[in-house]
Amino acid sequence: MKARVHVFVSGLVQGVNFRMATRREAEALGVTGWVSNAPDGRVEAVFEGEASDVQRTVDWCHHGPSRARVERVEVQTQPYTGEFESFDVVLSPFW
Repeated sequence: MKARVHVFVSGLVQGVNFRMATRREAEALGVTGWVSNAPDGRVEAVFEGEASDVQRTVDWCHHGPSRARVERVEVQTQPYTGEFESFDVVLSPFW
């Protein structure tokens, strides 16, 4: 079963290699989408793939890389689109 989520991660998540580590984790699990620093200090990401792999990626976001201090993870379930071919680190589409 395929799944898609839009995730917002709060806490000490910028300047601690969160985006690059998220990309490595997503790629290792075969998840596609993107991750970006948000202007409000959060990290946001969209994950698509097999539901179990997407959930594992979300679970990883609850702790992130070793220097991160995650305080909150918000998850919005969205319809799967299959629009991504890879997982990318991007500038926020809202900047």
